[in-house]
Amino acid sequence: MKQHIAELVSASIEILKAEGVLPQELEPRIMVENTKDKAHGDFASNIALTMAKAAKCAPRQLAEKLCDKLPKSDNISNVTIAGPGFINFFITSASSFAVVGEVLAAGAGYGLAEPASAERVQVEFVSANPTGPLHVGHGRGAAYGASVADLLQAAGYDVQREYYVNDAGRQMNILAASVWLRYLERCGLTLTFPSNGYKGEYVYDIADQLFKAHGEQFSRPLEQVFADIPADEPEGGDKELHIDALIDRCLELLGEADYRIVFDAGLDGIRDDIRDDLAGFGVKFQEWFSERSLAESNQDEKSSIERALDKLQQKGHLFEEGGNIWFRSTAFGDDKDRVVKRANGQTTYFASDIAYHMNKFERGFDRVINVWGADHHGYITRVKAALEALGIDPERLVVRLVQFAILYRGEERVQMSTRSGSFVTLRDLRSEVGNDAARFFYVTRKSEQHMDFDLELAKSQSKDNPVYYIQYAHARVCSVMRKLQENGWSWDQQRGLDNLQLLDTDYEKDLMTSLAKYPELLKNAAEAYEPHVISHYLKDLASDFHTYYNANKMLIEDAPLRDARLALSQAVRQVLANGLGLLGVSAPELM
Repeated sequence: MKQHIAELVSASIEILKAEGVLPQELEPRIMVENTKDKAHGDFASNIALTMAKAAKCAPRQLAEKLCDKLPKSDNISNVTIAGPGFINFFITSASSFAVVGEVLAAGAGYGLAEPASAERVQVEFVSANPTGPLHVGHGRGAAYGASVADLLQAAGYDVQREYYVNDAGRQMNILAASVWLRYLERCGLTLTFPSNGYKGEYVYDIADQLFKAHGEQFSRPLEQVFADIPADEPEGGDKELHIDALIDRCLELLGEADYRIVFDAGLDGIRDDIRDDLAGFGVKFQEWFSERSLAESNQDEKSSIERALDKLQQKGHLFEEGGNIWFRSTAFGDDKDRVVKRANGQTTYFASDIAYHMNKFERGFDRVINVWGADHHGYITRVKAALEALGIDPERLVVRLVQFAILYRGEERVQMSTRSGSFVTLRDLRSEVGNDAARFFYVTRKSEQHMDFDLELAKSQSKDNPVYYIQYAHARVCSVMRKLQENGWSWDQQRGLDNLQLLDTDYEKDLMTSLAKYPELLKNAAEAYEPHVISHYLKDLASDFHTYYNANKMLIEDAPLRDARLALSQAVRQVLANGLGLLGVSAPELM
């Protein structure tokens, strides 16, 4: 309806241009908004106020001229002017009713946009280090990223979902050393585990699988393992130096080939567990991109990292200082320059980031959306600086920060630390509150806002639990349809649509107004990357339906009115199901 009104206003403007009232070059942006007070109509436009200066005409006088030239429309019953020049539009009852038929005709497609362009969008999210199972903090990024991707796809974009597997670097080497030391214990050796190693039960599981597959192939005498290793922190030493020395010793004693087997045992075991966990959470990816692949090269082609650094060098954005190679990121707004290659020849994590983002745009994505934890805020400027230096418009990269969810059991906050092994996993959360509650609760607030996850509320069956309240509204409609059959009646959809004029209560009018808002709200939520807008809309729609249901009997003897009410109820049920689906939440028929 907003589009229709905008077209009417546009036609009026063209007539005034032709009459010389408005300048020919005027191309105003026509805004049509829902009114907050129905006494001011259903929709309003401030077009007269925004054009007044260019038209050299008082806003209210211009509004009168626009209204005089508005084409007639069967959808508009009245047009008025309010205040300094707002134009208010009242729509006909028939137009209000039309949304019910539109929803029922479109079904699961109601609100979805046709692919409007060939714009390819990549959403990269979760991307947690494969050094342990996902915890409840990662779950929020998973739920948010998946919902953003689904919203964008619903809005007509070609969307790819990607997980960046950090399968290189120091943390993965710490995991490999941790697995090896637990493997040595499995071989019957007694040792003091490093304070900075990964201590979760999952490390024992990986070590056990390694032992079952390879026996004692990787076992080495403890005197060789710990000879001349710097003291650990409990013994008054440095835990970082201690674990780094153990990593070097592991590689030295095993050799590159066997070390890779141990390394991959940890990587593959945890990555596969993460993949399975996310799939169980309803989150799937088209691509699991390996960080390690960025450093791989062959005789015919340099690695992605080498190509990225070469390109920066050719453009004059690298310099050498102190034996290191630096990227002059201060030239692009960063607060300091960044090392991309150390004096020992090793490239930095940032160099991998540069190569990875160059790779994304080389793959043809028009827009790239990174969903990062809030602790990565400082990376945004430097990554955008690198893109600009490479000749890529940094505005094509969108970064959304997600605050980790904080889990509470009663009054006690649960502490989480991957390396210590003391944390609540996403799988634990899903088992306790269910996928639906977890997916919904995670997206009830803006991603950058802190979130306390209330376990007891998520499990409650009350109107205070929003996901239960919404699902119950959907199930309620399904229950009514079952009772209809039990009474020996059937629903005549066409008779219901033909008698929508019988729906004259404020409850029914409000529901139809809410249904009509859904397509635009979905589009706006997608463009703003804000799935919480959908969650709030669904809660309001469910609340309106529960109020309507409690005030009006559905299964009455009057068949035309009964079918009309059922048509409206079915339309509400469909939109609830559509919206819940975009959030990864089921729409049960029984509760």
